[in-house]
Amino acid sequence: MFSNVAWATDGSPHADRALEYARELVQHEGGTLHVIHVVEKLVGPRVAGQNASMNAPEMEAKAKRQAHEMSEQGIDVKVHIRIGRAGEIAHVISEIAAESDADVIVVGTRGHSAVVSAVIGSVAQRLLHVAERPVLAVPPARSQTTEAEPSGAVAAKG
Repeated sequence: MFSNVAWATDGSPHADRALEYARELVQHEGGTLHVIHVVEKLVGPRVAGQNASMNAPEMEAKAKRQAHEMSEQGIDVKVHIRIGRAGEIAHVISEIAAESDADVIVVGTRGHSAVVSAVIGSVAQRLLHVAERPVLAVPPARSQTTEAEPSGAVAAKG
């Protein structure tokens, strides 16, 4: 059912947790894991083209390293690194997943409340609205949750 799995990563521990789910899906079906990392660029008159994160090169290297580790485990892996404008990351992930004909997009969540997510935004939450395929949103482990929320993965088709 999910032989072509897209895993979106920002290099965070939350994304690492989601990788475990993506790997299980791919190993179960013997499919392909599409590792997606979008380098977020700022937009504006004084900051145009600058990385939104100071550690963007390290996060890109980490995504490639994790892809290599999955490959060494016998998983067919394809890496997709793209540049995206701030605020459009979910759209870029969705586009890559569509181009890759992914059956599902697996992404980690940070465990923010609905109010916090509405204020600061969430790529995972935005993916649930813009993706043209199912999204498996993996919550943080109970000890990683930043606010008291019920745990449990959310699967939705956008």
